Amino acid sequence: MWSGPRNLSTAMMYSFGARSDCAVLDEPFYAAYLAMTGIDHPMRDEILGDQLNDPDAVAGQMMGQIDRPVQYQKHMTQHMIDGVPRDWMADVTNVFLIRHPARVVASYAKKREGPVLEDLGFAQQAELFDHAIALGQTPVVIDSADIRRNPEQMMRALCSAIDLPWDASMLRWPAGGHTADGIWANHWYGAVHSSTGFADAEPDLPLLEPEYAEVASQAQPFYDRLATLKL
Repeated sequence: MWSGPRNLSTAMMYSFGARSDCAVLDEPFYAAYLAMTGIDHPMRDEILGDQLNDPDAVAGQMMGQIDRPVQYQKHMTQHMIDGVPRDWMADVTNVFLIRHPARVVASYAKKREGPVLEDLGFAQQAELFDHAIALGQTPVVIDSADIRRNPEQMMRALCSAIDLPWDASMLRWPAGGHTADGIWANHWYGAVHSSTGFADAEPDLPLLEPEYAEVASQAQPFYDRLATLKL
């Protein structure tokens, strides 16, 4: 599952994690991304100490054997910088979770000020989509707003699109997080930790300060392109 930050990605991980047949993996390339870029993120040192920092080692580990028939990998598109391997994408089903840029920017700025386009993963998401196409795949696109409007309908549609049997347990999960949460969960996952299912439909688009509106405008074409292909 390919998403930028401040999307429905953690709730989606909890949804798949509620299935008895599914293991979940939370942002395996996060530490490698921080180590390779030197970027300052909340809890940087803790993340670097908790995960493998070598992206090739990460890829080998995450594509190893699992104890369930299905594995849900939650990936952040902005982590896939030069030097992070992509060959493993040929051996997985690639799904792209999108969200309107105005909502992403408004949410991200509450946790980390001054985001730029590169932080938000929209351009990288489109690039990864094209890579999946080049591999001969027909990647699936789903919009978080549609999921929140009608969780059962959209999750059923997603399961059908990826040839996974529908499981109604995907609509509910225990409050308090998942055992597979990354070490950064306490900073980023507050709202979803208090949830037991998908949140209600979102209100109107937020009004953004001019500098944030500009970032959202830069991201809009990438979102619009994938939105034309969504379930």
